Amino acid sequence: QVRLVESGGGLVQTGGSLRLSCAAYGLTFSGYDMGWFRQAPGKEREFVAAITWMGRNTPYADSVKGRFTMSRDNAKNTVYLQMNSLKPEDTAVYYCATGTTNWGLFRPGDYWGQGTQVTVSS
Repeated sequence: QVRLVESGGGLVQTGGSLRLSCAAYGLTFSGYDMGWFRQAPGKEREFVAAITWMGRNTPYADSVKGRFTMSRDNAKNTVYLQMNSLKPEDTAVYYCATGTTNWGLFRPGDYWGQGTQVTVSS
């Protein structure tokens, strides 16, 4: 019954922007911290960003800090990832997940989306 659905991926040029969305269904959205992860071909999954349930704390991976911004709209059961100044190394499948943030570390829980592809051309 619980589903997370990512959207907004696509193909952009280096330096361009994309806005990813993750809509949640079947859960009390405001009760969860949320996070974004990504996985490039041949590489392990890596943390990108997270946001606490009230949207007041947003830790980021060093590789995206200053370029990506995470936000949430609890009334719409949706979180967003605004991605600016994109680089080819940002190319990956991006996944959202529910979880918990403690001591600045986001730990994903049981619910994941199926991912959305982001490709940045060089």
